[in-house]
Amino acid sequence: MLTAYIKNVENGTLNPQNFIDETLQKIQTAKDNAFVHLHHQHISRDREEQIKKPLHGAPIGIKDNMMLTGEITSCCSKMLETYKAPYTATCCQKLLDKGALLIGKNNMDEFAMGSSTEHSYFWPSKNPHGIDRIPGGSSGGSAVAVATGQCLAALGTDTGGSIRQPAALCWVIGFKPTYGKISRYGVQSLSSSFDQVGTLTKTVADAKLLLEIMAGEDENDLTTKEHETTVTTSKTKKVAIPNQIFTEALDPKVEALFRQKLDQLTGKGFQIDFIDIPLLLHVGALYYILMSAELTSNLGRLDGMRFGFQKEGYDYAQTRSEAFGKEVKKRLMLGNYVVLHENYKTYYKPALQARQELTNQFSQLFKTYDAIITPTTPAPASKIGAKTTDSLKMYLEDLYTTPANLAGIPAISLPMGTITQGEEVLPVGIQLMGAKREDEKLLNLAEMIEELS
Repeated sequence: MLTAYIKNVENGTLNPQNFIDETLQKIQTAKDNAFVHLHHQHISRDREEQIKKPLHGAPIGIKDNMMLTGEITSCCSKMLETYKAPYTATCCQKLLDKGALLIGKNNMDEFAMGSSTEHSYFWPSKNPHGIDRIPGGSSGGSAVAVATGQCLAALGTDTGGSIRQPAALCWVIGFKPTYGKISRYGVQSLSSSFDQVGTLTKTVADAKLLLEIMAGEDENDLTTKEHETTVTTSKTKKVAIPNQIFTEALDPKVEALFRQKLDQLTGKGFQIDFIDIPLLLHVGALYYILMSAELTSNLGRLDGMRFGFQKEGYDYAQTRSEAFGKEVKKRLMLGNYVVLHENYKTYYKPALQARQELTNQFSQLFKTYDAIITPTTPAPASKIGAKTTDSLKMYLEDLYTTPANLAGIPAISLPMGTITQGEEVLPVGIQLMGAKREDEKLLNLAEMIEELS
């Protein structure tokens, strides 16, 4: 744990140099593909100086879509396989300033498109729980690295659940702050109005610490402007459960575990109401229409002319065809389709209107409730390869997480329990969504639930 590491270094019971060496050894001998690049230059050059700062050289992993000067940032794509970052992302720089050692890049779905990390150009990551199971995605490598002790914490990005979903499947904590809470400058965009940098940690306290370090205004990211923090303490512990989460997609064992957790919360003084949010039945369609339209624009710069992979003799179509994987090309096709002039009024505009309506509904609900609670995923981790040919089944993995991105609100996944399948014991998570800009309140509530486990 990050906070424990800092305490132990400061009281002299832990040697940071030895700990860093042991961590690097774990990464080099691991067979779960949590990392795709190690930052050898940064580690060797900056280790001594970082140890003197408040975080004492704490080994932290960062997703492979975050810039660190001079180090490869490939987004796990052939398109950027050898691309070296010319500058450092703001979120990473803030950690460096406090003494973090950003030891390497964590594996991810190519350009963050996927829910399993199977769409990485390099290799799929493996869940440490179960046999040959996915860790979730797209920040799957970050979740695996934290779960197995290959770093004390890791950064991920969350566009539709890409931090919370792998956190749930790997038995760690995944936190997505309010949209704009942490700067995205220096982070490759998937869908600019959805993306948010967040954390994967072992404790809520660690998530709080990292948020405190990274949050704040950045002149290079206008979504952080005038982003005031609202700090409130809830005494009522009043939470809502949307009836729309109980669909055929929800695994009966996950539902049973979820209802057990709700009974536990009721016994601890939580007031729980079951409510209707009809728009939740349509969040999958809303998310994939809007997200695909935005990614089509964001990936337009990757044409092989200015940087990235280039087909010999240069051919735009062949360059992009060879450099992008199947999932990326599938979403590019969808994005181009929904923004065509003849389809704009049928798909894109109604989706924008529905998104605003959902945002308004959440805003009203949080005037009454401290949090909205759901399972994080509808099922435990699937076997590698089980859903790669069925996009609908894969997209349903984000069923409960996309609403927070559509509304721009903070959300966190905590370990909820385990499900036995044969000889395997598989973790699943519980998700809390909170009011916009009330991240600290949500984290305080999450800490209460964490203590009940």
